[in-house]
Amino acid sequence: MNDTPQNNQPTPDSPPVTPPPAVPTPGHVTSLPQPAPIPAPRHKLDPLPDDASLKEKAKWAIQHVYDPEIPINIYELGLIYDIDANENSGIVKVEMTLTTPNCPEAQSLPLSVKGAVESMDGVSEAIVNITWEPLWHRDMMSDAAKLQLGLL
Repeated sequence: MNDTPQNNQPTPDSPPVTPPPAVPTPGHVTSLPQPAPIPAPRHKLDPLPDDASLKEKAKWAIQHVYDPEIPINIYELGLIYDIDANENSGIVKVEMTLTTPNCPEAQSLPLSVKGAVESMDGVSEAIVNITWEPLWHRDMMSDAAKLQLGLL
C-alpha cells in the first residue's frame, strides 16, 4: 500500500521532495559557478647574486612573470627576444612577443614585465616593446618548458 495521500502531499515519514530544476526561458542567461583557478606551479629560481648585472637582474625578474594560461614563466616560453640594460642610466629595454596577436593577455603581460623589471634595484625605467617578428612558435620554448608541457 502507498503511504502518500491521494493529494500527492508527502507524509511526515516520506523523504523530502526535490523540485525539478527550473527551465530557463529563451533569452535567460543562467549563471554557472566558475571553477576555482588552478594555481600555476612555480619552480624555485636560483637566488640572484649580489653582484648581478642589470641585465641579469632584469632576466631574473622576468622569470617571475607567468602567462596566466600556461604554467610556465614567459622567459622559458621564449617570449623574451632581447634585454638591453644600460648600467649607467638604469634603463632596461625589453623586446618581447606574445604567443599570438590575439593573445588575451596582450595588455597585461607587457605591464607585468615592466613592473617586475622596475622592481629591481638599479633599474630607473623599463621600456617594453612588443614585436611580431619573428612570430612566436613553440620551438622558441626552452627544453624545460617543453618538458613541463609534455612536448618532449
